[in-house]
Amino acid sequence: MKVVGVTACPSGVAHTYMTAEALVIAGEKYGVDVKIETQGGAGIDNELTPEDIKEAVCVILSSDIAIEGEERFHGKKVMRMGIQDLMKKADPVIKKIKETFK
Repeated sequence: MKVVGVTACPSGVAHTYMTAEALVIAGEKYGVDVKIETQGGAGIDNELTPEDIKEAVCVILSSDIAIEGEERFHGKKVMRMGIQDLMKKADPVIKKIKETFK
């Protein structure tokens, strides 16, 4: 099972990367392949490919600002959460996704 997402925050520094890391760690815990694109102060890192998006059961968009390229996710199940909220709840969110899409 694969989940993809994008994290972005106004300053584009700490919370962007901390939330991405929390999601990846939760994915490892539950056996879910998680790939997160970060849109931070240094630009876009770990950019999602069309293949990544196609393979994903759902997309997590965690941002407090506009996400670049959001149209890429048209037709996919999309979950949206504030970046600080998701950073704290990454574990139960990934667990719920796994249970929902098994």
